[in-house]
This record gives sequence, C-alpha cells and structure tokens, in this order.
Amino acid sequence: MPGKPNSKPARPWFSSGPTAKRPGWSSQALPHDLLGRGIRAPEVVERFAYGLQLTRDLLRVPADWRLVYVPGSDTGAVEAAMWSMLGPRPVQVMAFENFGQVWATDLRDHLRLDPEILTAPWGAFPDVSRVDPAKDLVFPWNGTTSGVKAPHGDWIAADREGLVICDATSAAFAMPLPWDRLDVVTFSFQKALGGEAGLGVAALSPRAIERLNDYAPPRPIPKILRLRNGEGFDQTLATGSMINTFSVWTIEDWIDGVEWGLSVGGLPALIARTEANAAALDAWVQRTGWIDHLAEDPATRSTTSVCLKITDPRVAAMTEVARQALVKRMKTLVEAEGAAFDVESHRNAPAGLRIWCGCTVDTADVEALTPWLDWAFETALAD
Repeated sequence: MPGKPNSKPARPWFSSGPTAKRPGWSSQALPHDLLGRGIRAPEVVERFAYGLQLTRDLLRVPADWRLVYVPGSDTGAVEAAMWSMLGPRPVQVMAFENFGQVWATDLRDHLRLDPEILTAPWGAFPDVSRVDPAKDLVFPWNGTTSGVKAPHGDWIAADREGLVICDATSAAFAMPLPWDRLDVVTFSFQKALGGEAGLGVAALSPRAIERLNDYAPPRPIPKILRLRNGEGFDQTLATGSMINTFSVWTIEDWIDGVEWGLSVGGLPALIARTEANAAALDAWVQRTGWIDHLAEDPATRSTTSVCLKITDPRVAAMTEVARQALVKRMKTLVEAEGAAFDVESHRNAPAGLRIWCGCTVDTADVEALTPWLDWAFETALAD
C-alpha cells in the first residue's frame, strides 16, 4: 500500500461547481462601493452591462449576438430558452448524462412537446447522424456528470432550419465553440471561471432573437424565465438590466474572474490551461492500473469535468452500492488531510471520481493530487 504523500495541492479545490477561484483570488480585491445600492441604480446597471461586455470580449461572442443575465445559474438560462422559444417546430434533445436527461424530462413532462430523445450510455456521445436540421435541438456541449463532450460542431448543419440550444456551462471559456452552428449558448458563473452561484448567461444569436420576436408561446411563462415582453425579445435585458434582483457581489466576483481571464491571455490561454490540466490528469490515468476514463473515446473526452471509473477487479466485483461507499471513503480520507475536496462523481452518475481541470486550476495542483488518490484508493480498499 502506498504511503501517505509528502506534499499537497496548494489549492485543493477540484469541485465541478462551484469551481475553484482564480489563482490569487481574494474577497478584498472585489469593489465594495456598490454593495447595498438599489439594483436599478444607474451605476449598478452600468456595472452589470460592463460585466456583459467583458464576457462578450473574453468568450469572443459574435458582434450581432445579444447577452442576457438569467437567474438560476445555467439551469435557469436553459429553462428560459426552452420555455420562451420552443414549440413551433418538433424538438430533439440529447440525453447522454444527468442534465440532458433533465432537459428531456422538462420538455416531455412540463412543456408537453413530445421531444425525440437521443440517448447514449454513460461515457458515450449520441449518434449525431440522427440529428434533424429541420427540428430544434437542445444538448449539453460538455456533459458535466459524464465527462463526455461534443467532439466538434461539424455535425450541426450550417443551413439548419431549427434552433440549436447549447448548454455550454462546462465548456464555455474552456473549449472552442462553433458560434455559427449554435443559436443559444448558456453557461453559469459557477463553472469555468469560479464565480459565485445563482446567475446564468444566455447568448442569443440573430436567429434566436428572430424566434423570440415572431413566436409567442401558448403557455404561461414564469417571470424569472421570461425573455419576451409584449412585443418580442425584451431588449432591455441586453443592456445590463435584470429580470429580477441579482447579487451585486456575485457580479463583482464575475467581473474579477473575467478580468483575470483577459489579463492572462484571453480565451486561447484559458483553453491552454484547461488542456494542460487534463493532460496531467490523463498522464496519471495512463500509468495507473486501477482507474480509467468514463468517456471511452478520446475525441469526446471532457477536459474540464473529467470523470473516472474504478477498473480494479476487486472493485468491479462489488455492487454499485459498495462502489459508492468506497468512493465516499476515499473522499473522506483526502478531505480529512486537506489534500482534495469534492472529487466524487455526481450522485446520479456511476460510482467513480470527478476532477475539475478547468482554467482556474493550476497544473501543479493536479499533479500533486494524483498521489493522494492512489493513497486514498488503497487505504479505503484495505479498510
């Protein structure tokens, strides 16, 4: 059994949401002058608009797209898009991990749209040949709970008739996105840049705006999901105005993260940091006999929410309940040592590990983490 490692990650935060704060983050570095101000005060709205502009700059959103804040993190942003836009065409949804399954359930049971559900086993991406460009499509670019991502966007038709709503919450700021093949791109503050939870962003293409202008859903839409007013798309949302009361502190924290991203080299640098982290973790996986990637195809393997399965024969012979208990024991061991936090798989995923490798994590910390995982596995197995 390996001995307890001598060194620990300097920043042992590997949660897949909220994710690690940027290197050097401090709450004291955030501006405090607008805390306690009214949410409609001109200075506050201006600050919110500044956050949208920085987000556009860092993410390289096309100039003719609109960005809006939506309550409820990425979940709220996806729901707002579905409730406000879907209905005039048949709809497909990719359900290859937990959140795709959630969108499928909402479309079927709550919006009553009878979606065609494109499924795949845990660790696989759906058969894209089944995607119909005449239908609307909802899908996660990166399956946060399965460690599976879209290999590219070439399978999405450039001349499609339907809208493509892309849940990009674990992909934005970490992976290239083909904006010309997408119509709605959603993400949350709490993922790629380590922001505070509770707010999401929906980036809307001209085709999405056209749908909002031309289509009035035949259903009541809750206020916090409402992207339309009586005339179509609510233009004020793209100016920094809010659907409801948002946290000024959360916006300041987001601005801090985006400014950091721009300062270290922008989107290419963030993608490079993410890929270096994933490569460091993969190097350990390749030389370690008891662990492997849940995503079998390297082309569809996430570089952010890297999901791992335990392949040791002693564990493979266990029941799923026993495997879950083993992972919980591993988690308890590394957390008690302050070596890593929140490295277990999602509660609805197969038992295993999930390591966030996004851009706010340092590669040296990923490298320092892996000996602790070896120690925790052997220790938990021996208990």
